[in-house]
Amino acid sequence: MNHLFYIRSTKYKVQSSKTKTFKLFSGLFSILFFLFSLVSFSQDKPKDTTKVSQLDEVLVSAVRVTTKTPVSFSNLDKKEIKYRNLGQDIPILMNYLPSVVTTSDAGNGVGYTGIRVRGSDATRVNVTINGIPYNDSESQGTFWVNMPDFASSLESVQLQRGVGTSTNGAGAFGASLNMLTDNYSKKSTGEISSSIGSFNTNKNTVKFSTGLMNDHFEIAGRLSTLKSDGYIDRATSNLKSYFLQGTYVGNTTLIKALAFGGTEKTYQSWNGIDAATMETDRTFNSAGMFTDEFGNTRFYDNETDNYQQDHYQLHWNEKVSGKWSTNLAFHYTKGRGYFENYKEDAKFSSYGLTPIVIGGTTIKTTDLVRQKWLDNDFYGTTFSANYKNDKLDLILGGGWNKYEGEHFGKVIWARYASTSELGDLYYEDFATKTDGNIFAKANYQITERISLFGDLQLRNVHYKADSWETGVVNDNFNFFNPKAGLNYDIDSKNKLYFSYARANREPNRTDYENGNPKPEKLNDFELGWRFDAQKVKINSNIYYMAYRDQLILTGKLDDVGNPIRSNSDKSYRLGLEVDATIALSEKFIIRPNFTLSDNKNVDLNIGYGEVNTAIAYSPAIVAGNIFIYKPIEGLYLSLLQKFVGDQYMNNLDSPEAILESYFVNDINVSYEIKPKSGPMAIGIQSITITGLVNNVFDKEYVSNGYMWDVYPYYYPQAGINFLLGLSLKF
Repeated sequence: MNHLFYIRSTKYKVQSSKTKTFKLFSGLFSILFFLFSLVSFSQDKPKDTTKVSQLDEVLVSAVRVTTKTPVSFSNLDKKEIKYRNLGQDIPILMNYLPSVVTTSDAGNGVGYTGIRVRGSDATRVNVTINGIPYNDSESQGTFWVNMPDFASSLESVQLQRGVGTSTNGAGAFGASLNMLTDNYSKKSTGEISSSIGSFNTNKNTVKFSTGLMNDHFEIAGRLSTLKSDGYIDRATSNLKSYFLQGTYVGNTTLIKALAFGGTEKTYQSWNGIDAATMETDRTFNSAGMFTDEFGNTRFYDNETDNYQQDHYQLHWNEKVSGKWSTNLAFHYTKGRGYFENYKEDAKFSSYGLTPIVIGGTTIKTTDLVRQKWLDNDFYGTTFSANYKNDKLDLILGGGWNKYEGEHFGKVIWARYASTSELGDLYYEDFATKTDGNIFAKANYQITERISLFGDLQLRNVHYKADSWETGVVNDNFNFFNPKAGLNYDIDSKNKLYFSYARANREPNRTDYENGNPKPEKLNDFELGWRFDAQKVKINSNIYYMAYRDQLILTGKLDDVGNPIRSNSDKSYRLGLEVDATIALSEKFIIRPNFTLSDNKNVDLNIGYGEVNTAIAYSPAIVAGNIFIYKPIEGLYLSLLQKFVGDQYMNNLDSPEAILESYFVNDINVSYEIKPKSGPMAIGIQSITITGLVNNVFDKEYVSNGYMWDVYPYYYPQAGINFLLGLSLKF
């Protein structure tokens, strides 16, 4: 749901301290970049560009894994992303990875989208950008709408399922998603891309790179606009984003300074619809609906979410010696915005106002328009050192991050203003959260076939909030997260691995608003087999995730749309994951995957006894497949298939809470032309035409929903729809 559902305030009380913090960090950013540049100027030109290119991977080496690590994971590289990168969000682009389920509020993959992995919602998926935490500190969610078209600036993505390895930011209870932004380019390049599609969807992107100037410097950037009417009524999106990167390349040094962000204005579409309405009007949207003084049903035209988020990162990677390399990073994120609602018959008392008397009649309610504001700062540092020799791969690292969040609300219009004054705030809250961790992890090759993995992390979290919703919260958590594993190479093609990982996680803001939550604990056991031959690659693993006090989704929402969770004393997830890549020929490839799982609350007290029930939003079957056909050079054809089994929207196994299974198919076509002669060859390196037909068989399906008491509400997804793109590279 909307990041602005987690409202933060005390605007005027902390404004001066925030300004000082911003200036201090900006000054530090500038000074460090200047110093690093001086250091870099003194170095010789790079003699081994391969080593320098490898330094770019140091940005995420502290949080990424390889096949030598006993962890279940999938990689998505730049080439795979480009085939379907026509405007849909990153979760939608990852839809065909194992154990992944995605959803879209607007129904077409633009605007607010979500992802679940192994049944775990987005608050349990730890997301980092170049190793920097991205999850919202208070809600722990990830709001992709704040970074439209970010996929156009990604070099690669890695999804680790389960606890994974130690990482910065919130603990991973379902998965870790690590994104690496664009590498530098040695040659100057330019790219213009545009796409159009169903529901008046259109995306325009411009990218450039200067290439390495004087063999050392590169400046690269991107500007994007993205608009869509959405499948759901009035679920419009008006999105803009930018990405700017300055890179210095030395013989043993790589320095990157990045600034990226986006603005979004989306008409709210997170209400969902009831079963009866869905039968007659699948695209109905109740957001903004009100009855005017003449009894006519109308919709408020600015029932919107408005937000801007800007990120600044500075990375210094250094190859200290043949065995040691280091990474030091500083970051700052500024977020600000609001969502706006028309409220009918709102109580004066809820907005700090007093009843009024008109003509002898006491009036206690009024129609009004409110805004709930979010104004926050997130800043900190991450660091790591990597030692490698023939047998040992050791990483020492950690991070310290602080969040300062302001929450405030104001009424911008009221039919009866009562005692209100221009600029009044009807609530002011403030929250801070500090998150620090240190870790050490290592792979050690005991014999030619056996290697051991160890990972120890200490994490401290301090969360303080003074809110009209949460009351006073002042909690401190100290977590110890050990991990260990074993790799056994049976032969050159077959590998076995086993791992154990412990994870702890603090409650989020909404959990405090709805009770007295306990922190969650997880023991994750993974047993896997990897087969790697020339034409067939198979990854399979069995996982058992045993939880204590897991904060499970109840399927309910609070009065502003936040998912309500509650602690389940004991619960588990037991599953089998299999994915493969099979090359039937040089032109035809099949990439199937499936997950079979059993997800249960153990002895859950549901009011009339203790029973074992299915964990909400955890389908027992998730499967995907991609048929790839490349008949000639430059032509790429694929059929993408996704099946998601039945799942419950609460933890009571209620028949009315079942979200029915669905099976959808997409067709993706891409044709790249590389002019060799003629007018088009002048300055143009390639012309790429890309097409995507989603839900080609026009399946009516629902990917998400919730329960309002005993009544189900659904988020219908679009029937057959298309996107068509053209890209020119110079």
